[in-house]
Amino acid sequence: MSLVLLTGGTGHLGQDIVTRLVSAGHRVRVFARSQRPSMRVEWAIGDLATGEGLQAALQDVDTVINAATCSPIAQRGGIRPVDFFKSPAAVDVEGTERLLALCGQASVQHFLHVSIVGLEDASLPYARVKLAGEHLVRNSPLPWSIVRATPFYYLLESMMAGVAWLPVWPMPTTIFNPVDTSDVADYLVRCAFDGERGERAEIGGPDDLSCVAFARQYQKARGLRRTILSLHLSDATGRGMGFVASRGVRGRLTWRDWLDRRHAENRAAA
Repeated sequence: MSLVLLTGGTGHLGQDIVTRLVSAGHRVRVFARSQRPSMRVEWAIGDLATGEGLQAALQDVDTVINAATCSPIAQRGGIRPVDFFKSPAAVDVEGTERLLALCGQASVQHFLHVSIVGLEDASLPYARVKLAGEHLVRNSPLPWSIVRATPFYYLLESMMAGVAWLPVWPMPTTIFNPVDTSDVADYLVRCAFDGERGERAEIGGPDDLSCVAFARQYQKARGLRRTILSLHLSDATGRGMGFVASRGVRGRLTWRDWLDRRHAENRAAA
């Protein structure tokens, strides 16, 4: 089997990608700042933001899956005023540019880049950073593919948990279809080895619902009773905030089933 280098392999999506690659019998090398003993992979320790360790990590690599990103919003589970003005680019732009250049020197056969649905319409600086990284991939002489995904369930759950203490939840009525990282990982691994290149069909979840509907399902799963205030936004405003429905590949796991699974995991841990 070919040797796959995965960036972002210790994140939510990255861990799901590792599981599928290992199950399929691929040799996997994870490029990260620190290793996790529980993951059955080779480790290349370094930092995409600085380039430390990257050249050595690419030795003998055939395929690169670039799932690394730096989103302060995702890391802290909520938006702060600073997120409307700036977002770090060291990983998503400078890191991607550095990775592409070294992949060319290492004769990598396929560069698969993970991105986000609806970047052209999104207004947050993080979206502009992600779009800049995409442009670098598209202009690269490497054989490349780009897969865009809608927001992940775990991020939606984090957003809901962040307002759980409020008696009234303001929620947009804009339709979108978030997706589970397990479904995205399945699709990414398929795209990595099916021989096709270029911009691939985007992936989203199976349900096109409003944030109001997703919030009601979350409250039911958590046993919460909160008033939901419906916010009617224009289509342009909704897209600018990242509420976009994918029209490509559909994941299989619904939000309701994901919440049930999450509840079962929490009970087992308790």
